[in-house]
Amino acid sequence: MITLLTDFGYRDHYVASMKGVILSIAGDVTIVDISHGVPKFDVRAAAYVLGCAYKYFPPGTVHVVVVDPGVGTKRRAIAVRSKHYTFIGPDNGVLMLAALNDGLQKVVSIENRKYMLPRVSHTFHGRDIFAPAAAYLAKGVPLEELGPEINDYLVPEFAKPMVRRGEAEGEVIYVDDFGNCATNIRERDLEILGANYGDELELNVSGRTLRVKLLPSFGWAKPGEPLLLINSEGFLEIAINLGNASSSLGIKPGEKVYVRVHES
Repeated sequence: MITLLTDFGYRDHYVASMKGVILSIAGDVTIVDISHGVPKFDVRAAAYVLGCAYKYFPPGTVHVVVVDPGVGTKRRAIAVRSKHYTFIGPDNGVLMLAALNDGLQKVVSIENRKYMLPRVSHTFHGRDIFAPAAAYLAKGVPLEELGPEINDYLVPEFAKPMVRRGEAEGEVIYVDDFGNCATNIRERDLEILGANYGDELELNVSGRTLRVKLLPSFGWAKPGEPLLLINSEGFLEIAINLGNASSSLGIKPGEKVYVRVHES
């Protein structure tokens, strides 16, 4: 099985071209679209969506991600083996939230022209490099055949929230269609802080400090009231019950978030 996650949208030929390449090489493979509606060039959002979805696929699935504002530059094309999956995409951090979570084992730089299209364009590595590499892996080609192992792959800051001096420091990593703002701070980080449901937390984000309760779900807050919750993937989320936290609070992806238990 091969999955595709891109920022290509749904009106152009890009996704179909990648699928055509995959099926021409590995005709019996199943292709699943995770999404092609990732905000343009948003590596952070793509990493989050991949991190939420990858683990629900059968072990052995090859996940291909093409959110690649650095295409055609010196950034490398990589393939990553984790405990249960293989990830293919650009070396810009987009694969690492998922791969590290699953247990990263090996990263190779895709350099063997045998496993690319005969002509590699400067602007469409999704079709010319990532898609054929995924297809060959699905057919049983060993990861090591794609190219040399590397250890200096990019691990982005958003993969590494910090807890220190009674405070969790992270960032907003994704805003969904409801305006809920997912951070990279995980449930285990709040456990280190000693935060429990019902506690009032001090939240610093978007240049303002708020006192917001950590609640199990949206309906525990009054309509229009802000809250913090642990979302279905285990990330701390800033929300407003029956409202849009992103627009109401002026929160955007990439903004720093600081959380501590409020001491009355």
